[in-house]
Amino acid sequence: MTRSVLVTGCSSGLGLDASVALAQKGWRVFPTMRNLANRERLDTALADAGVTAAATVLELDVDDVASIDDALGRAGALDAVVNNAGISLGGAFEDVPDIDVRRVMETNFFGVLALTRAVLPSMRERRAGRVVIVSSNSAFDGAPGMSAYTASKWAIEGWAECLAYEVSPYGIHVVLVEPGSYATDIWDSSPRIMPDGPYKAMADIVEPAVNKQVIAKARDPREVADVIVKALEVPRPKLRWPVGPDAKIGYATHGVLPFRLRKAVVERVLGLHRWKP
Repeated sequence: MTRSVLVTGCSSGLGLDASVALAQKGWRVFPTMRNLANRERLDTALADAGVTAAATVLELDVDDVASIDDALGRAGALDAVVNNAGISLGGAFEDVPDIDVRRVMETNFFGVLALTRAVLPSMRERRAGRVVIVSSNSAFDGAPGMSAYTASKWAIEGWAECLAYEVSPYGIHVVLVEPGSYATDIWDSSPRIMPDGPYKAMADIVEPAVNKQVIAKARDPREVADVIVKALEVPRPKLRWPVGPDAKIGYATHGVLPFRLRKAVVERVLGLHRWKP
């Protein structure tokens, strides 16, 4: 019997690549996105891979319960769900308006909870299912100017670990895929809030350093897609799957190296040791 999976945030990036990779592996895929007007890149990728017939593209906004219910009604019973939809923004905590912080948390945290809550009853009834959450290496370490995004990923990791205890007796596996730096549209689509003020000099140092040290070295997102496929297909998946060198280093050193040392390394890499407010 063909396995079915719903993937969120598929207009580009990790969701697009995961949808194609899963279809190539024989899954019945339901790629979703907020606005179907943005489906051209996905349609092209599916066609180029010769798997168009394996995918049914649906509209789904994880911030809208009615949209979730409608998409799940169209997809039917699912063997797995990949919570990939997410947003980010950059800026010092004092500079970022509360409404923007809440917007990040709404999509990256509460949106995942809403979709997962909607799919669990049928999975429990069948005593089988997988819930994959695309987290981030930001779940291992904080970084200057990334408090809202990092908070959303730390929150989702704690929630997922608790959920794993609750649903495993029903045959449901919870999986956290934690990518490092990968070349997706999130770098270009994420607003950067850098007004004149006490943190402007910090932003002026961090912004070019991130462009040089992180964005310019971002890896092929198909690597993450391949890990998502593996996490869905292995018989007994582990909870956490760090992907990429930076994520694996962060995972290995989290809770091991003291914060003072990690902070000194990050400040040196970003050039923040030169910031003297």
